[in-house]
Amino acid sequence: QVQLVESGGGLVQPGGSLRLSCTTSGIIFSKTAMAWYRQAPGAQRDLVAQITSDSNTYYADSVKGQFTISRDNAKNTVYLQMNSLKPEDTAVYYCNVPSYFGMTYWGKGTLVTVSS
Repeated sequence: QVQLVESGGGLVQPGGSLRLSCTTSGIIFSKTAMAWYRQAPGAQRDLVAQITSDSNTYYADSVKGQFTISRDNAKNTVYLQMNSLKPEDTAVYYCNVPSYFGMTYWGKGTLVTVSS
């Protein structure tokens, strides 16, 4: 059974930083691409960043230079380091397995609120 568990969300002031974690089980993590999405209130779910099994990365234009995706294969965990946070970064952040034996998987999400 594939499980993705996000953590690290919370309330942060503008300009602050957070690191999200997504711990996985049920997949061969080291061979699996991973991604982070976010969904703001009333908006669609958008891709934020993706990392391949060999650690090549992709970022949405809106977060380039601000967010960093990384992975620790020994811990079966993918991270999203978010710096210089802005109110418009407020969203539920979801961990995603884009494709694993033809299936996509989602975590339940973690809420990030950027507000003073």
